Amino acid sequence: MRIEKIEMFSYQAPLSRPFAFSQWWFTKRSAFLVKIVLENGTEGWGEVYAHVQPSVYAGIIKEVLASIYLGQNVLHMDVLWERAYNRTRDYGQKGMVIHALSGLDIAAWDAAGKLLDQPVSVLLGGRNRERIEAYATGLYRTQTDDLPSALAEEAKDYVSAGFRVMKMKVGYGIDSDIENIRAVRDAAGAAVGLAIDANHAYDSATAISLGRRAHEYNILWFEEPVAPEDKIGYAEVRERQPIPVSGGEAEHTRYGFRDLLQARGVDISQPDLGGMGGISEGRKVVTLAGIFGIRSQPHVWGTAVAMAASLHVISWMPDVPGSANPVEPMLEWDQTEHPVRDLLTDLPSTEMPWVNVPDDPGLGITVNTDRAAKFLIDHSIIGIQDVAGYSSTVEQLH
Repeated sequence: MRIEKIEMFSYQAPLSRPFAFSQWWFTKRSAFLVKIVLENGTEGWGEVYAHVQPSVYAGIIKEVLASIYLGQNVLHMDVLWERAYNRTRDYGQKGMVIHALSGLDIAAWDAAGKLLDQPVSVLLGGRNRERIEAYATGLYRTQTDDLPSALAEEAKDYVSAGFRVMKMKVGYGIDSDIENIRAVRDAAGAAVGLAIDANHAYDSATAISLGRRAHEYNILWFEEPVAPEDKIGYAEVRERQPIPVSGGEAEHTRYGFRDLLQARGVDISQPDLGGMGGISEGRKVVTLAGIFGIRSQPHVWGTAVAMAASLHVISWMPDVPGSANPVEPMLEWDQTEHPVRDLLTDLPSTEMPWVNVPDDPGLGITVNTDRAAKFLIDHSIIGIQDVAGYSSTVEQLH
């Protein structure tokens, strides 16, 4: 079934309360969604992991990627991905080109599932789990004179909401980090799992020092301790402090993850499907990590489209290592304000902290762009007729 049209939706929404992590402050949230439409009218939705002005991805898709996808058989997701990557590998091995490709790929999987009347998890090969435990991502810096107390109250709210695991931000200096970690641990209680995320704020020596001091607070994992390019630094942090190390949200494709895994830089691989290459590439990275004996747990920080894509991939993921009592992968559930996420689509059903994997075809979600219309800053459409010479420059896949 041919892809006839690609639509792109760029959103930005102001926040009622700014928040920060180790790198910068957020005063607004962005989202970039991709919809592909097949010749029979079937639609597929995808999402790009978007921090920058989201409409930049529309230009990449319209000028570079659309001619590769339009007119093609949507069921040939892997072939289309490889063609797009090969066409752009001289200048797009990482970063925004891969992000844009990720959104297209997720949309193709959603459309393929609807076309075949099957959930994406079934197309991947089946489900190892029907529901997935969610952990709360929050505990950012806010505009307060007493951050430890504010974080403690937030942690109590997550426990009351049913979360058994939460992740907090660090990267503000070791002493400040330890003060915040202590406050959150005391508030949440010893039975609650706690992870820390530095968002690559530290060099390896500082990250090692923090890991050694934070270990007494029973930390589940230490996320992005150093810059994503510093594979040796990742390995040093992993070897020289006791907390398991995770990373990968800023890595791209199986090639980038190969280098991170070969360096033995992480205990937990965290591909973001909206940024590292989509579902087609995400399943390869999960398989590659498993070869190295490393667990995967996708990073998610977007709307319910990104959440649904991750739910299906996590549902399919095998246990690493295989065991009667495995360490199950979890779903990252962003607790920060995101008006587009809340208005765009219905979230999957939950019995907190458990999230049920959608059973409907494709990603199993319903997108209603009218609910986010006031945050729309750009909407563009490109069809077969807009790609000059597509039929003569791209071999048709049937």
